[in-house]
Amino acid sequence: MTIQINYKNLGSKKDLTNLVLFVDENFNINSLKKHLSNVEFSYISDLLKNSDLKKDLLFFEVNSKKIVFLVSIKKGVKISDIENLGAKFHNYINYDKKKEYFINSDTVNSKIKNFIGYFLHGLKLKSYEFNIYKSKKNKNIVSINVIGNKNKISTQDHLRFKALEEGSFFARDLVSEPGNILHPDEYAKRINKLKKFGLKINIYDEKKLKKLGMNALLGVGQGSIRGSYLVTMEWNGAKDNSNPLAFVGKGVCFDTGGYSLKPAKFMEDMTYDMAGSATVVGLMKNLALRKAKINAVGVVGLVENMVSGNAQRPGDIVKSYSGKTIEVLNTDAEGRLVLADALTFTEKKFKPKFMIDLATLTGAIIVSLGSEYAGLFSNNDKLSKQLLEAGDKVEEKLWRMPLHKNFDKLIDSKNADMQNINYVGGAGSTTAAQFLQRFILNKTPWAHLDIAGMAFSKYGGALNSGGATSYGVRLLNQLIEDNYE
Repeated sequence: MTIQINYKNLGSKKDLTNLVLFVDENFNINSLKKHLSNVEFSYISDLLKNSDLKKDLLFFEVNSKKIVFLVSIKKGVKISDIENLGAKFHNYINYDKKKEYFINSDTVNSKIKNFIGYFLHGLKLKSYEFNIYKSKKNKNIVSINVIGNKNKISTQDHLRFKALEEGSFFARDLVSEPGNILHPDEYAKRINKLKKFGLKINIYDEKKLKKLGMNALLGVGQGSIRGSYLVTMEWNGAKDNSNPLAFVGKGVCFDTGGYSLKPAKFMEDMTYDMAGSATVVGLMKNLALRKAKINAVGVVGLVENMVSGNAQRPGDIVKSYSGKTIEVLNTDAEGRLVLADALTFTEKKFKPKFMIDLATLTGAIIVSLGSEYAGLFSNNDKLSKQLLEAGDKVEEKLWRMPLHKNFDKLIDSKNADMQNINYVGGAGSTTAAQFLQRFILNKTPWAHLDIAGMAFSKYGGALNSGGATSYGVRLLNQLIEDNYE
């Protein structure tokens, strides 16, 4: 089903089928009189006497043909509540199967600017489907017509919502693709196509990576017949030459675990082990589409962790881009090896104001936080606070986890500068983050978001219908809007 949103100059027309009105919990029925015809008004007035206005959606059928929806605006409503209301409305129209609805924007009684915009944004985000490999597709188009003279969305705000939706959907598309389609070679090509939106793209292939000394990243991908890449995306939207904000993503397109082989059950889910990189790519597309007034860089490491005669072995020692050596005790702790080289490279080349990396890094974070929060690890309290506040606003929640020098002894190696896992067990997410912190060489403010429990949902969430969630795109966009534009 495709949602098509139209803005129609119909004023507050009364005689429309499938009319949607907004009311608050304590509204006066007479306030609706000017928006409804006499027969509707008297009919709905009687029905409302026995209705529960605490529900989000109420609807009444008139003359067996017309349905008037009343969408409740609750006291103390937040922007995220409005978006969720739009998502719930999508659920209803998906069930109702009608082809056209009219939303009367004049009935909105809220102090929140862009109420209609947020409502429609939630509806659109919930409408996402990944069905390109289905032979029978749902080709139905549902028209959502916005009428009324008030609460119109400005051109700039319309662009903002559209950019966020397109960035989020692109990230979801990438995560949803199977591993035989979106391998590193194809992924690099898709990112390269973003040049048309004004992004500067640089692709570092294996030959260039070997010359740079990115052996930690290359070691992960050496068992695959596909290439390994580091891709940078630059957006220069500020009027000055200020240092950019940097976003780094883990892009393991498929993760077998290597010789530290994963169990067969649910291994198919490892197509989404590149979700951190997809968030970065989706964010950069969003920033370019809305012409964000900042300088930003996205960096993603793209590899495939496979088993072959050339694959990395447990016990191998590699020298990273930073010069530090790593003993690879477990080939399934591969994401941190990719990020180690990507983080040092980003810091050295771009000298960013801060770096935020995103990765489906550890199963341990799911044990800790389930699918309600992503884990936040950081060397900077200010950046952490900004991230937590942005996450609360868009309901992409974070929970700050500890970093401490005492954890270092758990990843110190007898044979190299460090080992890639805590071999004795425990503190899996924290030791992974502690490992990454060793590759921040110049004390750049840095945050690591472990999104293993948030990137993919089998059951769906408030603003997604199951599958890839694009977690982090809206969170990081909010961070930028609130603090850096």
